[in-house]
Amino acid sequence: MANFSSNAAFPRGGVDSRSVFITRTYTHLVAGILGFILVELGLFESGLAEQIARFMFSFNWMLILGAFMLTGWLATRTAQTSTSVPMQYFAYGVYVVAEALIFVPLLYLADAKAPGTIDSAVLITALGAGGLMVVAHRTRKDFSFLRGILMWGGILAIIAMIGGAIFGFQLGTWFSVAMIGFAGAAVLYDTSNIINYYPEDRYVSAAMQLFASIALMFWYVLRLLMGNRN
Repeated sequence: MANFSSNAAFPRGGVDSRSVFITRTYTHLVAGILGFILVELGLFESGLAEQIARFMFSFNWMLILGAFMLTGWLATRTAQTSTSVPMQYFAYGVYVVAEALIFVPLLYLADAKAPGTIDSAVLITALGAGGLMVVAHRTRKDFSFLRGILMWGGILAIIAMIGGAIFGFQLGTWFSVAMIGFAGAAVLYDTSNIINYYPEDRYVSAAMQLFASIALMFWYVLRLLMGNRN
């Protein structure tokens, strides 16, 4: 998640230009979600998803989770530092494809062993993330105070994943519940930044940042519904 100081609110053109920026951001968010869906459909319809899933199953599942977190961190880092719009588009496209690939094993298991959970996870994630974004817009509350919580929460989550990979213990239901809460806080934080602080020439990276938080929520909602099967 990006870090912008509170005195940077509406740095350029005021309310009208901010509204244009917010509209562009959500348009690109929807485009990223549709791109993710299209990549997944292509992988599953072509049969590549099964091959990718079987290849990834040869690795420790905790390493897959770690790759998910690392990819999210790289996306956030790009959102923080990139000022070039073409570079933002490139990073966003690479990130969407990377997320689609990382999701393949989980979606493959859900489709094979827990039919119906994908649709349920999509609905819950849409309602949860959408509701949190509405709260941020309706209240106009500054959620920048969540930054420290998210930083420490992310570090603890990574430590837990590394510990699970090294010592062989499973991250159970409560970890998934905690990570859903973490993702919800990230959605609030990201939306607050988009409303108040995000530079208006970075609507692509802003969309990528929010996409990352929603993807994180979807991942752990799906794992929770699957009963944390590995």
